[in-house]
Amino acid sequence: MTRTSPRSATQAATRGSGVDVSRQVAYDVLRAVAERDAYVNLTLPVLLRERHIYGRDAAFATELTHGTIRRQGTYDPVVDSLLRTPVEPPVRDLLRLGTHQLLSMRVPAHAAVATTVELTRANVGERPVRLVNAVLRRVGRMRLSSWMDKVAPPRTEATMTEHLSTVHSHPVWMVEALTQALHGDLEEVEAMLRADNEPPGVTLVARPGRATPAELVEAGAEPGRWSPYAARWHGGDPGALAAVREGRVGVQDEGSQLVAHALPRAPVQGADTSWLDLCAGPGGKSALLAGLAGERGAALLANERLPHRARLVGQALRGSDGVRGVLCAVAGGVVRPGHRRRAVHGDGRAAPTARGALAPQPRRRGPAGRAAAVAAGVGAGQLPRRRGGRLRDLLAASGRDHRCGGHGARRAR
Repeated sequence: MTRTSPRSATQAATRGSGVDVSRQVAYDVLRAVAERDAYVNLTLPVLLRERHIYGRDAAFATELTHGTIRRQGTYDPVVDSLLRTPVEPPVRDLLRLGTHQLLSMRVPAHAAVATTVELTRANVGERPVRLVNAVLRRVGRMRLSSWMDKVAPPRTEATMTEHLSTVHSHPVWMVEALTQALHGDLEEVEAMLRADNEPPGVTLVARPGRATPAELVEAGAEPGRWSPYAARWHGGDPGALAAVREGRVGVQDEGSQLVAHALPRAPVQGADTSWLDLCAGPGGKSALLAGLAGERGAALLANERLPHRARLVGQALRGSDGVRGVLCAVAGGVVRPGHRRRAVHGDGRAAPTARGALAPQPRRRGPAGRAAAVAAGVGAGQLPRRRGGRLRDLLAASGRDHRCGGHGARRAR
């Protein structure tokens, strides 16, 4: 069977069907995340540009996409309470999109239901249309707060973690980790979870040696709040900036920037010439680390397990100083930035690393998880085994030694 591209599939599905293009883009991104483990922040802008969606339509598609993914841990229990049997993943994504419009966006109920029904008919077929229509009509009968009273675990001491996980759409292990980090202060935990669900603005990163925040401020941005490399952009699509197109500037939240900022600040014993980004995909953090490494005469090795993500890292590192290469664990070698071959053995295994950054990607995409906990001075032997990731195993699997006396920065998700 021939696999069509997302754009051609959409054109075929929407021709004469009256399907809203913004909602179609949101659906296509959700399916790309589910089927190809795609990154929302990389996939959505490309589809918006390819389909010539701008202005209010682009803003609607952005909120619908990010909001649906951000709150799916809240919406799924609502939908499940109305289903008698499981549904196929594409239908579940359609129900999530409709639920977000009904419960968290200022979309009239009849419009949210009708457009989602048409989206279902165009993309999945006629069979699930009646189910989608019936479920969404019932979803729209109550507000989100009323649904949480009905489907969320009780707000009691015994089930508080599960309650907060459902109401604020965060994994249970993350709620537990935050509760522990904040010494059981549940008010502070809930405030952090609530803040983490707020849609973020666009934050740019000026990559050291290639751009400066002052350059971005001159272009109309505002200085960042926490990161010395950050600028906040309110001028529409950042891809319109020449510095972004040239790779000298990237789009990256300040939490991710602070992970890279923390790493060079910790003292190390011995030579400080070899750095490691252990979970590098899709490459934004690596690009910032490479700039910082280049300023110190060090070289960064970026490790990424999967070849397609390793290629994204290589693209992000093009033009950067201080790059040794991209280590792809599956391909078994070092790929130079921009190099298309899968396994090019080089000096990437030559020396133990003095500094290492460990920031595994969560299952949640987009802005979720941007409240980073940065821990400087974490050696390999101190990395904990916590729910949501085996950090020691990640270090071992990289095939590298994190030198005794070296330091790392890790981002807790």
